[in-house]
Amino acid sequence: MRETLMLVILAVLLAGCGGGAPDVTVVDGPGTSSITGEVWADNWFAFYLGDRLIVEDSVPITTERSFNAEAFVFNADYPLQLNFVAKDFKENDTGLEYLGRGNQQMGDGGLIAQFTDTATGESIAVTNDDWSCLVIHEAPLDRACEDEADPSPGVGPCQFTATAEPEGWRAPGFDDSEWPSAVEHGAAAVRPKGGYDAISWRNGARLIWSADLETQNTLLCRLTVHDK
Repeated sequence: MRETLMLVILAVLLAGCGGGAPDVTVVDGPGTSSITGEVWADNWFAFYLGDRLIVEDSVPITTERSFNAEAFVFNADYPLQLNFVAKDFKENDTGLEYLGRGNQQMGDGGLIAQFTDTATGESIAVTNDDWSCLVIHEAPLDRACEDEADPSPGVGPCQFTATAEPEGWRAPGFDDSEWPSAVEHGAAAVRPKGGYDAISWRNGARLIWSADLETQNTLLCRLTVHDK
């Protein structure tokens, strides 16, 4: 069983070496099923299986234009609780980037992911509006903040809302019935780059975020996969 798994992982690693595809990170951990994850984010993500951190975006969110794709293999047991923290870059609680520069602006976010059975190649999950996503940081609340000469968090049009992560939100039994569904966005709106085209996205995989790509900066997204 172990030898077969290692051969499968080796095949995935070799497949990721061509065509500019991201290197594949093998994550040690318990579980009887081997799963391949592929993620692109603008600008940063952390992916958890339940409470277990599997992978963080390897490019720091503070890197200018930190668009990046990640591929990884991990073991798991069903049901799967798939959880993302997704963040668009902001320099502070104004929600703006490039503060004080000629291109001062609100950034825009975006996330796409797919999960595949490593042994069979069958799709397990993709990002779409089946996911539930909660916004925990939104700024600016007034878009006029973008045009302020000296924007300051909480001053004038540069108000913001920020809330803590709900306790236990990564647990399989957490009640997310009040969370909004993820909103699917087209590539023309998100303008993905920096690794996005290096991955062969399945037809059902969609770029997701909340309703507002620009002002809603930090999201928690979750999906439960009950069986294969």
